Amino acid sequence: MSDPHSAVNLPAIDPAEAGFSAERLRRIGAALTAEVEAGRMPGAVVAIARAGRTVLLEAIGYRDAVRKTPMAPDAVFSIASMTKPMTSVLVMQLVEEGKVLLADPIGKYLPALAEFRVMVPSDDDRGISAPVRRQPTIQDLLRHTSGLTYKDRGTTFAHRQTPGSSISAPAKLDRATFLKRLGETPLLFEPGTDWEYGFSTDVLGLLVETVTGKTLAAALAERICGPLGMSATCFDLDAGLTARYAHALPTDPLTGTAQFVHHAAGQTMLWDSGGGGGLSTAGDYLRFAEMLRSGGKLGAADILGRKTVQLMTSDHLGTEIRSRIADTMDPSCAGYGFGLGFAVRRHDGIAAMPGTTGDFYWSGVYGTYFWVDPAEQLSVVFMGAVPGLMRLRYRQLLRSLVYQALG
Repeated sequence: MSDPHSAVNLPAIDPAEAGFSAERLRRIGAALTAEVEAGRMPGAVVAIARAGRTVLLEAIGYRDAVRKTPMAPDAVFSIASMTKPMTSVLVMQLVEEGKVLLADPIGKYLPALAEFRVMVPSDDDRGISAPVRRQPTIQDLLRHTSGLTYKDRGTTFAHRQTPGSSISAPAKLDRATFLKRLGETPLLFEPGTDWEYGFSTDVLGLLVETVTGKTLAAALAERICGPLGMSATCFDLDAGLTARYAHALPTDPLTGTAQFVHHAAGQTMLWDSGGGGGLSTAGDYLRFAEMLRSGGKLGAADILGRKTVQLMTSDHLGTEIRSRIADTMDPSCAGYGFGLGFAVRRHDGIAAMPGTTGDFYWSGVYGTYFWVDPAEQLSVVFMGAVPGLMRLRYRQLLRSLVYQALG
């Protein structure tokens, strides 16, 4: 039988040598197996590295619960918004190369987005707008202070005009039409004054394509996946990956409604969504996380400079811009700010889950999650096909299980 750690391509280490209790570490598999047996999730893959070595790579449950196909360490998952950190790294590579600047307005590169207007609140919500004081910058897009949103995140005129989500827009609108529609949609607020999740990272993906002259998939493969050996990280579920693809339960265990994942549904995308279109494995994404933890390099792969990673993983909201992550996305994440592509922990306490000041994370709506704790030299990836709100449970559960095992 082959070594399961070969899927990660990081040297394995005995948990005790890495400062983990092997007995406590086994609680991860036991807890997640109980979740599978209770019918709350189909299965998952958990990958943990400390100081550049793999402590754990464990597959639990089923890759396809309907067919009772066992989960495998190299299973491929739809990672949705965990595509965003990779797109953000591509943008920062362009910053390092002097091809773009963080303070540049996005309209300098995407003319369709050069004349944003901002929504003016009114009692009857008639869609009154006014010119913005300044156009959103690349920094605004990276830290989600651009004023862009998703259609399903509210009911205002701006929300109603917004062309869907990172999943629906590329399925319905070609690149040019999407940009035109987005440029005609009023922003929720003046750029740089508030935080809101939305199309910011999709726009950054189109920026990457414009500056490099390549598709986002090609740029990702050349600049990140190839050097890091992330062979299963891509945008299209082709025939070579279908047999490894992890499926969600047919219905949401909380609501009983049918669950939708665009890759599983065979949905064709008209452009690569930098905000939500990716596929990956636990092993691939662990290498990406470890690259960030180690300051932009992993082995021979030189992806980013150390100071660039430091800038990305610093809080860019400060005290003047409110962080709405806990209010609008995940209640357990109170006390987190946002950097250039990741949520960043401001305090050891406040959040309803363990961690360390300076740890950073992001997640995907289909159930995937990762975080990096530089102080503990720790990188953790959770790959689960859990597209309903149950996914919030596993973010907290895994944090508790991993930290309790540290010596």
